[in-house]
Amino acid sequence: MVERIILELGPWTWWIVGLLLLGLEVMAPGTFFLWFGVSALVVGTLALFVDIAWQAEIVLFGVLSLASLLVGRMLMRQRADSEGDPSLNRRGSRLVGRVFVLDEPIAQGDGRLRIDDTIWRVTGPDCPAGTRVRVDGLDGPVLVVAPDPKAPAGG
Repeated sequence: MVERIILELGPWTWWIVGLLLLGLEVMAPGTFFLWFGVSALVVGTLALFVDIAWQAEIVLFGVLSLASLLVGRMLMRQRADSEGDPSLNRRGSRLVGRVFVLDEPIAQGDGRLRIDDTIWRVTGPDCPAGTRVRVDGLDGPVLVVAPDPKAPAGG
């Protein structure tokens, strides 16, 4: 029965399969079924204009699927590398290099620093309150700070 439907629909079978795969892509995470759907649509379009045996259509679909999957993965990887914010899940990394004034002293290498509406734990050399410090890095959720060398002497 399925074979009869496929034979009666002819090239339109590939269009239906392609649209079903694209619909599946919408519901499934990732970009896996997209490339199979596009390949099916290409085979269906080619089959509309050129008389191809069904065996050749299946082979063509397999080759196009593999090729488009590999090219698509490569493009997605390049796009992921060029876009996005690498420090998205590391809020403190955005503070590295910035200078702040200590509200509380750093005593025995430990202290706290208010930045906007957040209080951060800091580590660094002992410094009195009011010292300008530069964030040099992160140690987990703790900011590593040092006195700012550009700060005016005595303040």
